Amino acid sequence: MRGRLLVFSTRALAGYARQVTRALRAYPRFQDTTEGEIHGDLSISRFADGEMEAEVETSVRGCDVFLFVGAARNELGLSSEENKIETYHAVDALRRAQAGRITVFEPYCSPGRSDRLTRRNSVGLWLHFKVLLSLGINHYITFQLHSEKSKTFIDPAICDVDDIPGRTLLERYICDNVIMTRERLHTVVHDGWLFCSVDAGGEALSKRFAASFGTGIVISHKQRDYSSANTVESITILTAEPIEGKTIWIIDDMIDTGDSICKLVRELAPLKPGSVNIAIVHPVFSPPARERLKELCDERLVGSILVTDTIPCTPDIRQSLPCLQVIPSTPLAAEIVFRLNSELALSPLLASFNADDYLKK
Repeated sequence: MRGRLLVFSTRALAGYARQVTRALRAYPRFQDTTEGEIHGDLSISRFADGEMEAEVETSVRGCDVFLFVGAARNELGLSSEENKIETYHAVDALRRAQAGRITVFEPYCSPGRSDRLTRRNSVGLWLHFKVLLSLGINHYITFQLHSEKSKTFIDPAICDVDDIPGRTLLERYICDNVIMTRERLHTVVHDGWLFCSVDAGGEALSKRFAASFGTGIVISHKQRDYSSANTVESITILTAEPIEGKTIWIIDDMIDTGDSICKLVRELAPLKPGSVNIAIVHPVFSPPARERLKELCDERLVGSILVTDTIPCTPDIRQSLPCLQVIPSTPLAAEIVFRLNSELALSPLLASFNADDYLKK
């Protein structure tokens, strides 16, 4: 053990952190009254001019602290900028309170797409990591970073970094709720399913899914309209794989405005697939994503939309998208926290998923 475990959160991830601590209490070590107190209290106050201050209300001296943070959509309606500033204040307060070790757990790294360097642009991901490192965090954890190169932004000699594959949550759900048996995997899935990338950048992810389930893939090419952000000019299907009658799963790490995925679904429709489903790790759902996805569901162009809860899906989102299935990531987050605090390996959580092996259990 690394010392007494305490779980904190910023306001945006308060509900998520409570679910993590609830899952942690299922572990025998945290069921007694002494070590069962694993949730720490953090308060945020404002000065009259709007400046922020964070205060740690639980003794953390020498403790193994996990701070859950997020800057994306949240139930309180806090802006991305306010959430980031609160994260930095929270880390500073924990360091000043002499926490033994600080792990920042950000289920969805919202600055992750700002990772491209040109001569005169800022790099949001680098700024985010640089601030956290300068404040003295010891470990950074997230689910499914937007690109592999993002992990190289942190020097492992200064701070540990773990990018946990959130796709495994989707793969397990598909096995448990869609495939269910090895017989169906071999007789239906292998020859009847295809995994499809939204663009060339997502091809590696779709290949991982195809390898996990033993299927083929569909590759598409996305042409962006660079005159405005988040705008796609066209999607072209680049595959000789027959699509008619097949079950298609569109895979990506996130849905933002939904423009790419909706154009892809409409390009697939004339090829007469048996059904089209969407499986995404991070449901960013920037406007007008919800309206676009609802149209696809209403027109029966999409059967299921699978996402995780790395970004909270508010009740109004769930109500407007009846085909949406939200897969909890908090049990996995709790296992990560437990393993690290117990000094156990994370390697079982990083291993490639194999549907055949999983369905044997």
